[in-house]
Amino acid sequence: MSVEVIQTISPINGEPILSRNGVSAEDLEEIAEIATKAFNEWRYTPLVDRQIIIRKALELLAAKKDELARELTFQMGRPIVYTPSEIATAVKRSEYLLEISDQVLQDTQGKPEKGFKRFIRKVPVGPVLIIFAWNYPYLILVNSLIPALLAGNSVILKPSPQTPTIVEQVFDIFKEAGLPDGVIQYFHSGSPTIIESIVRNPKVALVCFTGSVAGGLAVQRAASDRLVNVGLELGGKDPAYVREDVDIASVAEEIVDGALFNSGQSCCSIERVYVDERIHDEFVAAVQNVLKGYKLGDPLDKTTTIGPVISKQSKETIEAHIKDALEQGAKNYTPENPTFTKLREVGNFVAPTLLTDVHHNMLVMTDETFGPVIPIMKVKSDTEAIRLMNDSEFGLTASIWTQDAEKGYELCDMVEAGTVFVNRCDFPSPVSSGLLRWHVALSTDRDISQDLAWTGWKNSGKGVTLSRFGFEQFVKLKSYHLKDDTK
Repeated sequence: MSVEVIQTISPINGEPILSRNGVSAEDLEEIAEIATKAFNEWRYTPLVDRQIIIRKALELLAAKKDELARELTFQMGRPIVYTPSEIATAVKRSEYLLEISDQVLQDTQGKPEKGFKRFIRKVPVGPVLIIFAWNYPYLILVNSLIPALLAGNSVILKPSPQTPTIVEQVFDIFKEAGLPDGVIQYFHSGSPTIIESIVRNPKVALVCFTGSVAGGLAVQRAASDRLVNVGLELGGKDPAYVREDVDIASVAEEIVDGALFNSGQSCCSIERVYVDERIHDEFVAAVQNVLKGYKLGDPLDKTTTIGPVISKQSKETIEAHIKDALEQGAKNYTPENPTFTKLREVGNFVAPTLLTDVHHNMLVMTDETFGPVIPIMKVKSDTEAIRLMNDSEFGLTASIWTQDAEKGYELCDMVEAGTVFVNRCDFPSPVSSGLLRWHVALSTDRDISQDLAWTGWKNSGKGVTLSRFGFEQFVKLKSYHLKDDTK
């Protein structure tokens, strides 16, 4: 049987830039065997020794920040001014997980009783398969990799074909840090059949998937004939509601940033904006003013703020959503910006687009666009805004913008989403993509909350990463009931 050859196509110029060989089902069986053997040794390594190795790996990762950032820009197209901060943020997030690991993984003592010792221990589940996406590959990977290793599991990594070198770099870094052979392995594949075979392998004790809803459902189906946990972090159609009492100029800047950062290619990008009708026109004008300052272009140019989208297919989907909206009566209010009209002839460049007069019969308000589009819809009241925000198959994040913080908190309780924000957006905690934007100007030592869970409702996924709860899928509970003697 011929070996699959996987090509990485540059979003910058549409040319092949990398190729990797795939694997066979037999190769994956061997990988699973090695992972099982490594797990049975690594699980008994004291937590303090695991922490030492992981801490060393993070030091090595941080030292390679600039090299890895440039590599990332080449492969997925995010402007070079931002990619170094993904590495720095991944390190900071991992350091937090290290910091809390002693407390999170400690035994839970039972009720004291003379002559008995009773406690609950968190033990590792076994080999973990981590399938992760291209849009924030280092951040997505550490969400699962770090707690998995700290808990005592071995891991098998499957990267996106768009960013194949991430696993190779991480593998080499952990090897240099002293991680035993077999605790981390990886493979490349673009074949659903091959991926399904490893998901079905009984030696795999947990599957963590980040990607599209279709991809997540395929993984869940593949795992359905056996009892194995599957964690899914999928898509979003995240709404923002702008109340009439806001500082319009500052909120407009935040909304544009939340919608366009990474060319809108984030599961928690703002994809729907609801604005109180009393300030709608003024707010649209403020958004136009912000858009005039953006620069679409070569992501290797440090003055570029928006790069290409990931693929030709993605570009076509975004353009189809815009076309559908315009055909149904939406208006294009995108301001004049020379970089938006003089698009490069090669690559997957899509101009940011501001749409008004949108409604929920349009694809741009219901389907995940995953691109640089800002659709704005008028609303008459808080009640209407909340109803429309919840009118979605997705429920990842949502944001409410208001000077009345108490009212914002009250409205948050009505929103169906795993994370709700007031006067902030696209900002998972521990530090994530939102911090990436500010890292251009601020130090990576910026103090920020690092204790919230990342979880999707509805079709945005199931399971939890980040925070203390992000460790739970990587352990199973074992109760100890010990009597001091046999009398």
